[in-house]
Amino acid sequence: MATEETTERKNNWYVLRVLSGKEKKMKQYIEKEMEHNNTLKRNISQVLVPTEKVYQIKKGKKVVNERNFFPGYVLVEVEGDKLEGDVISALKEINGVMNFLGGSQPSPLKQSEINRILGKVDQAEESNETMNEPFIVGETVKITDGPFNDFDGTIEEVNEDKKKLKVIVKIFGRRTPVELNFMQVEKQQ
Repeated sequence: MATEETTERKNNWYVLRVLSGKEKKMKQYIEKEMEHNNTLKRNISQVLVPTEKVYQIKKGKKVVNERNFFPGYVLVEVEGDKLEGDVISALKEINGVMNFLGGSQPSPLKQSEINRILGKVDQAEESNETMNEPFIVGETVKITDGPFNDFDGTIEEVNEDKKKLKVIVKIFGRRTPVELNFMQVEKQQ
């Protein structure tokens, strides 16, 4: 007598190595191939390029960009317990796909790894943006907004939760603490 566990197909995630910088195009190309290739259509349930939105401060303006978590890699969810040879061949034949992570005998990602990756994707979508370059105590910054515009200062405290900084600025030869938000300063190069 077959139980539900033995008849239920488990999906596994595999990592494809692709041309770096072309991850989104590769995802689109694989999805397009899935429309025409029955082997891929039957066996692949989704293709994912984990990304996050990051912002940088440039000339006092907030610039939002998208950044890959894993440059040069695309995740592929394969239906069933094992990646079969014809699916491996069909994916490797796609122009721009170099190989699977793990070579000719790829191993699926552990469930804990995929949960962490998918959790990161969900978290990035929820928070909508993260700081690309975190501020560090002792670092010199230039104030780009507010009454102390164009002053240079040294970071004394960083409050990530509130996105605030305590910056020490010299005014008339005296060290003066100023509280600023992340958007009011830019890092000195």
